[in-house]
Amino acid sequence: MTSEESLTTDAPAIPEAPGIVRILAADGSFAPTPAAEPYLDLVDSLSDAELEGLYRDMAEIRAFDVQATNLQRQGQLALWPPSYGQEAAQVGSARAARAQDHLFPSYREHVVARIRGVDPIHIIRIMRGLTHGGWDPTDPKNGNTHIYTMVLGSQTLHATGLAMGLVFDDRCGSGDVDRDEAVIVYYGDGASSQGDVHEAMVFAASYQTPEVFFLQNNQWAISVPVATQSRSPLYKRGEGYGMPSIPIDGNDVIASYAVTRRALDEARSGAGPRAIEAMTYRLGAHTTSDDPTKYRTAAEEESWQLRDPMVRMRAFLRSRGAADAFFDDVEAECAAVADDIRVRTNELGGLEQSMIFDSVYSEKHPLIEEQRTWLAEYEASLEGDAS
Repeated sequence: MTSEESLTTDAPAIPEAPGIVRILAADGSFAPTPAAEPYLDLVDSLSDAELEGLYRDMAEIRAFDVQATNLQRQGQLALWPPSYGQEAAQVGSARAARAQDHLFPSYREHVVARIRGVDPIHIIRIMRGLTHGGWDPTDPKNGNTHIYTMVLGSQTLHATGLAMGLVFDDRCGSGDVDRDEAVIVYYGDGASSQGDVHEAMVFAASYQTPEVFFLQNNQWAISVPVATQSRSPLYKRGEGYGMPSIPIDGNDVIASYAVTRRALDEARSGAGPRAIEAMTYRLGAHTTSDDPTKYRTAAEEESWQLRDPMVRMRAFLRSRGAADAFFDDVEAECAAVADDIRVRTNELGGLEQSMIFDSVYSEKHPLIEEQRTWLAEYEASLEGDAS
C-alpha cells in the first residue's frame, strides 16, 4: 500500500481502548474522536509546513529503514530491527519534545534519533558490530538522545534515574530552573511485562518525576501477541501507579504529536509522570532474524496495512491542497537518504582487533597487555607461515 488509492477498501474492525485519542481516520479524513477534543488547540497550531514536515520525517525514515534491511540481507549488518509501520508514533512524539528534553529510545526508534540530530550511520555502526553505544549522548549535536538499549525495559530505569535527578536538583536548589527539562522514554508491549518497567514506574510516581512513558504497542512481543501478555489494556498499568495514562492511535502522527506535547508540558510543569500507549503495528519482522509468517496471518497484516500511517497522512495533506511537487520532492529526498546510507555503510570497513582490549579496564592492566602482546605475536607468526 503506497498511495491514497489503496484506502478504498474498508479496514476490518480491530478492538481498541475506549477513550482513544485519534485525529485522523484511516482514510486520512479529519475525524477527531471525543477523547481528542482537548488536544485540538495543539492541532490547530500546526502550520502547513509543520504538517508536511511530519510526513517528510516518516517517508525519509522508511526509506532509511528499507535500505538498512536490504543491507543486512546483503551481509553488511549483523542484525536490523525494522521500524516499518511505527513511524507515526515515533515522529509525532519526537517532534513534540522540546530541545532541552531528554529522550531514551529502546532499539527501534531510528527516526527519534534522526530528528534529534543523531547521524543515522551511528545506528548502522551498532548493528554492524562496530560499537557498543553508537554515539555520545552528552554531545550537544545529538540532542540529549541517549543510546539504544538491547536489554528490554532497562532504559526506563535509566530515564527515571535521570528524571529523579532533575527533581533532586530542584529540591536542593542546585538545578538550573531555566532549563525546564522533561524526559521521555520509549518501550514496547513486550518490554512492558519486564520488571524494570514496573520498578521505573514505582519510582517515577513516588518522586513525581517530569517524565513520559511512551509505550509503542505494536501488537507482538516477537511471537507473543499482546492479548497473551495482558488481559487488560496496557495503558491501565500506568494508571495503577497513579499516573494519568492515555491511549492514542499510534498510526496517527498528529495525535501522537498533540498528546505527547501536552504530556511533556504537564510533566515538566511539576504535575508528575504521564503514560501514553500508542496503538500501532509492526508491519515488518521483529528483527531480520525473525520470520513473522510463522505466527501472524496474512489477513491480520493486510488489515493493518490499511492503517498505514504514511498513507493516512498523505491523504490528509492531499485534502489540504498539498501539491504534487511536494510529494515529488519528498520522494527524491528519500532516494538520496537511501543512497547515502548505502554508500557510507559500505565504506565503514571492519573492526580493529586491538579494540577488544581497549575498554576492558579504565587503566592499563598487566593481564590485558599480556594478551594483547600474545595476539600480535600470534598473527605475526601466521604471516611468516604464509610466506
